[in-house]
Amino acid sequence: MGLYLHPPQNALVLCVDEKTGIQALDRTQPLLPLSGKKPRSWTNEYVRHGTQALLAALEITTGKVLAHAKQRRTSVNFLRFMDDVAAAFPGRDLHVILDNLNIYKNDAAKRLLERNPRMHFHHTPTHASWVNMVECFFSILSKRGLVQSVHRSKQQLKDFLLNCLANNNDSCQPVTWKKGPEKLQRIIEAIKQYQTEHPPKRKHRQQQKNNINN
Repeated sequence: MGLYLHPPQNALVLCVDEKTGIQALDRTQPLLPLSGKKPRSWTNEYVRHGTQALLAALEITTGKVLAHAKQRRTSVNFLRFMDDVAAAFPGRDLHVILDNLNIYKNDAAKRLLERNPRMHFHHTPTHASWVNMVECFFSILSKRGLVQSVHRSKQQLKDFLLNCLANNNDSCQPVTWKKGPEKLQRIIEAIKQYQTEHPPKRKHRQQQKNNINN
């Protein structure tokens, strides 16, 4: 990825995505703390108290994350978030890495770019949304925070997410991309080949039906 390996001068590269369906889970039994020769444990039985969606922008030069926690993912929420991102970096050219979700490409998104001429969208290749580095932040958030967390309301979950973001921004480091474009292209081609050789079952069944009819 050229933006990772050779970012434009005097510009910021931001990785933007949304983590949806984050559940506020209240365990039916108390967590058992870590003790000698026994790992921390918790029950898999829980009560749901709603969900939150996290919109996040990761700045690769610092590792800091700007984020909004919302009730759900909508085009309106995305546009408001991106307006706040633009306001957070006044006068800077912003190169934003996104996947191919429809709300990142619709007419409203195009009007957003017209209002913010210093903002440029770069979409990841098909089947390669994992090259968006904010996915790494989401993975860390899930494994270190959400897996063992207990929240009895959506507000508790929202406060927890915002606290995690504050802690991240206090101790974060720059994000370093180590895969060159040639290696990335080989990975993408390998994924395409695998998907061609292993089509979804529904598509495979339809092909079998067509073969029988012919």
